[in-house]
Amino acid sequence: MLVARNIHKSYGSIPILNGIDLEVTKGEVVAIVGPSGAGKSTLLQIIGTLDKPDRGSLLIENQSIYQLDSGVSAAKHILSERQLALFRNEHLGFVFQFHNLLPEFTALENVCMPAWLQEKGSNAEKEARATELLHYLGLGHRLNHRPSQLSGGEQQRTAVARALMNKPSIVLADEPSGNLDSHNAEELHRLFFNLRKDFNQTFIIVTHNEKLAEAADRKINMVDGRISV
Repeated sequence: MLVARNIHKSYGSIPILNGIDLEVTKGEVVAIVGPSGAGKSTLLQIIGTLDKPDRGSLLIENQSIYQLDSGVSAAKHILSERQLALFRNEHLGFVFQFHNLLPEFTALENVCMPAWLQEKGSNAEKEARATELLHYLGLGHRLNHRPSQLSGGEQQRTAVARALMNKPSIVLADEPSGNLDSHNAEELHRLFFNLRKDFNQTFIIVTHNEKLAEAADRKINMVDGRISV
């Protein structure tokens, strides 16, 4: 499903990633752990096509995203920026530490946002999908509530529903429980594994939560921009 090879990234003269190789298969829950500054979030942003490596290649669902250009130190996108945005919208879901819900819209409308960016399907079909997801996540009674009317756990579950809206190949989560209390964090972690069981959903999760990391199918340790073995 995902193959990353020889990923390098620097910001100015500071190296962040130093030759990362990673493969992820369908239905895996992969946790990426390591100290602050190890390059975990940078790797997740590159996998999520939100940033571009200086060198390396990335393949997702048999689609080449970028690759090393003729041995020179510059990776190029295979897809145009528009094609890349469409690919990201269709194949990747994102959950961050802070939910990033739009405050003026309801939970239902926030979840519909990724689908509204697509031309396929009617609005009624999109709202039905969002409603189904919110019910699955225990938020059926909160469809018409705005984020300010939701608890922290409810806001993050709404963000998970939004990430799942377009049935992504991979959900990328960056410290998804970092802003939650222990009870809501455990509920969110349980939700990830339920989604894998019920829908064979693939997750790549950057986390400092040791319980979540130990429960994952694989725990990948990063140190100084490399995977530690």
